[in-house]
Amino acid sequence: MWNKHKIFEKHSWLLSIAILVVVAIGGIVEIAPLFYLKSTIEKVEGMRPYTPLELAGREIYIREGCYVCHSQMVRPLRDEVERYGHYSLAAESMYDHPFQWGSKRTGPDLARLGGKYSDEWHVQHMTDPRSVVPESVMPPYAFLDRPLRLEPIKAYMTANTLVGVPYSQEMRDNYKADIIAQANPDEGDVSAFLSRYPGANARVFDGNAREITEMDAIIAYMQMLGTLVNFEVYEGEAEEHLR
Repeated sequence: MWNKHKIFEKHSWLLSIAILVVVAIGGIVEIAPLFYLKSTIEKVEGMRPYTPLELAGREIYIREGCYVCHSQMVRPLRDEVERYGHYSLAAESMYDHPFQWGSKRTGPDLARLGGKYSDEWHVQHMTDPRSVVPESVMPPYAFLDRPLRLEPIKAYMTANTLVGVPYSQEMRDNYKADIIAQANPDEGDVSAFLSRYPGANARVFDGNAREITEMDAIIAYMQMLGTLVNFEVYEGEAEEHLR
């Protein structure tokens, strides 16, 4: 029986056909499930769409090229996990279009940045990076203290909805009220905002309650990075993986 493979060795055309059949079967096994699976990403408790303010901050983050120097993906390697925290889960990027994994780190990874520093630290760091990190090569972004344009944010939400982010009509209709409630709680309906975006931060992020700025938006975005998932549930898995 084992000698029958000689027929493939003697006839290259037959070997080519056999290779195509095997590759086709393997391809079907890998591709076919995608036609009936709604998602290949494991559902993780705590994940939610970005608030309108966080989404605006993310757009500013992309606009200013922050991804060029900062990745948002902790690799499953011991040195990375010990420095940054639990390795990144696919579900953490499920609402990112495009994702911000990055391929280079001039600065540290930001996947677990949320809550690591105070809002005041972020304002100072964005305004004058070397005043808080002397060795930093980051340019200053003091100009982000300008007013945030609210009108484009609904378009951002609509575009994200088209690619699968579950923004409801209620979320899109109330985007301005939710921005005000998050960036200036004294002027907005915080309870209604939190009912749409559970666990979101609501405060004056840049310290200026007189107006909502781009600084508010980008700090709101950075302060939620890595904070949505309860990683205590996955600590045992991470330790087992790194052994």
